[in-house]
Amino acid sequence: MSRTRLERVRAAAGIASLALQQIEDDLRADDVDQEELAAILRELIEDTDPPGGFIPFLAQLLTAAARRAEQIEPDRDGDASCPLHEAAALLTDSAGQRLIWAARALHPQGAS
Repeated sequence: MSRTRLERVRAAAGIASLALQQIEDDLRADDVDQEELAAILRELIEDTDPPGGFIPFLAQLLTAAARRAEQIEPDRDGDASCPLHEAAALLTDSAGQRLIWAARALHPQGAS
């Protein structure tokens, strides 16, 4: 693996961490009401521009890692790829659905 690839991944992960910290800071604001909180949760799962949202994109990243692991793991036994596929499924099936439920409980009408 080239050092520049790892450096790019490290930098991108750092940028993502900063963005997530900003979202966390916004969630901690005293003036966030239930409608705005619901909209923020929906944005994490249902972002419309580009389509997908943060959670589905993260699941897609894990699926790409799993597919690569399938090609390179020793004995092709699934020891690396299966947990990655499962993590992606948990994000979309479990975490994503729970975000939707929480957003609906806070503001059933949908987007503000």
